[in-house]
Amino acid sequence: MKGTSLAPDSVVLTADEAAQLSDRVYQVRCAAEDLATAVDEGAAADELRQLCDALMVAAKAADGWR
Repeated sequence: MKGTSLAPDSVVLTADEAAQLSDRVYQVRCAAEDLATAVDEGAAADELRQLCDALMVAAKAADGWR
């Protein structure tokens, strides 16, 4: 862009959008940690499936910011 210091491929988020994205990424991390803990503790397959589903929901929400 002429007259700006931003690179042409820059992405600009409002403070609110950045906070929402940060929250969604945090939810993905928490879901992944829950899944890892359950694996370490020998959780049953049905519990692991539920945790995988929760992780996928969180990941899809985080990916939806575009």
